[in-house]
Amino acid sequence: MDPLGRREIFLFEGFQLDRRGLFRRDERGTLTPVAIGGRALDLLHFLIEHEGEVRSRTEIMAAVPQTAVEESNLAFQVAALRRVLDRERTRRSEVSCIQTVARRGYRFAAPVTRFEPEELGEGPPIARAGAFRLPPLSIVVLPFANLSTDYEQGHFADGITEDLTTDLSKISGHFVISSGTAFAHAGKSTDAKQLQRELGVHYVVQGNVRRSGNRLRMNVQLSEAETVRLLWAERFEIDRRSISAAEDEIVGFLVRTLRLELLENADRRSRTKSGPPDAHDLLLRGWACFCRPRSASTLHDARRDFERALELEPSSVDARIGLATVLVASVLEEWSDPILQNPARVEQLLSEVFGRVTNDSMAHQAMAMLRRSQNRLTETRIEAERAVTLDRNNSGALYELGLAYMFLGQPSAGIPHIEKAIALSSRDPLLADMYFGLARCHLLLDRFDEAIELLYRVRAVRPQRWDIHMWLAGALGLQGDLDGAKAELNEGITLKPEINSLSRWRAHQPSIGVPRYWALYEQTLIVGLRRAGFPEE
Repeated sequence: MDPLGRREIFLFEGFQLDRRGLFRRDERGTLTPVAIGGRALDLLHFLIEHEGEVRSRTEIMAAVPQTAVEESNLAFQVAALRRVLDRERTRRSEVSCIQTVARRGYRFAAPVTRFEPEELGEGPPIARAGAFRLPPLSIVVLPFANLSTDYEQGHFADGITEDLTTDLSKISGHFVISSGTAFAHAGKSTDAKQLQRELGVHYVVQGNVRRSGNRLRMNVQLSEAETVRLLWAERFEIDRRSISAAEDEIVGFLVRTLRLELLENADRRSRTKSGPPDAHDLLLRGWACFCRPRSASTLHDARRDFERALELEPSSVDARIGLATVLVASVLEEWSDPILQNPARVEQLLSEVFGRVTNDSMAHQAMAMLRRSQNRLTETRIEAERAVTLDRNNSGALYELGLAYMFLGQPSAGIPHIEKAIALSSRDPLLADMYFGLARCHLLLDRFDEAIELLYRVRAVRPQRWDIHMWLAGALGLQGDLDGAKAELNEGITLKPEINSLSRWRAHQPSIGVPRYWALYEQTLIVGLRRAGFPEE
């Protein structure tokens, strides 16, 4: 047996056990090596791998032969482990982590969270940043409290807890304590600082559910473990007759909102650290910038941080995904170098990522964005579908999927995906773009009133986008408001003087090369623009 050659990371009782050895975690999450003999370390690995199971002395000595030639040495190693592990438990008058079961053997009784870094394969590895330390976005979702005796309500509360834990764990860069470990704390009066000591988490999510007539009220809050500071709170009211339908929607909203809150807070924490930022800090900063309202400035800052992270950690998968995402976003926003320059680098970055990992939702979203920029729309749809399969709460991937269907000439199929993306978060940096996509789908389906309402909403947020004014001009022209249409048309041409005719706009939009989309585009938007006075040449 060679436990130190294994890749798993085990977290328990304020300790971390990995292939390097045993570490104690302080209240700030800093790891300090614990002096412990090799025999005791092998024994600890064996007991933790069989957490909760009683293992006989014979089984232990057979599996970990170097611990003993005789049974008395096994007892000596167990005693040595207890002296190290049970310091806090002794102070709290609690039983040992390693329990002796009379006439049967030993059992490791403390809750354990397992973290398995990705298999890196042979050759120069591309590793996840921070592979041997708990990420700053480490979370425990405590069991939601049922404040009544209603069984159905209790089932709902448990379902929210488990689904939220599962969905948060799918987001790259987030480390979530397993629901089994979290449920071990159900009903205990455990404060956030104690959870940080025992589980090594930086953040705690907790909530409760109570009945009010025919409705359920659910309160959720996010706290920082170290400072016990409340970072975010939300309340929901749900019709008891539609609990099942509401559960997925609520979990999706919570996952997306919590991710944004966690990124912003982790970004603030990283900027207050002494000394230069490391690769992990820069990754957090890059994603925090990318998740703010979209502008040339935020994309520039995100690109800078991801570039620096890759310089510090040349093998990082996460830095590659972040950099590829921001580069292709810049291309799509027309805030980058010419379109023929950046895609080659994005292609190379993603090729290196997929050479090591194939199950990262954000990587597939970035590839969907790249394929859309290249007018390879069937591939866009396939990549976006894969991203959504890997993370059903990836609003950016849902948006890409909706756009892919629209550009493939199927706007009615795109609408549900964009609507779900919008429902996931009222703070999404792409929210205005999502409404713009939804408006275009409605306009292509001759739903002028819906399109105009959405376009006015988008224009209020992003008045600098010339194409929004052009689409609004076309929609108003179709509705018969020619004065309004001409005003929007003039504003669009002012913002983008080179697009001053229908022929130049057609040449600027490669996606209209798809026949089904082209037909809808000509029958709706182009007709409206002609009515507004937009010339052919």
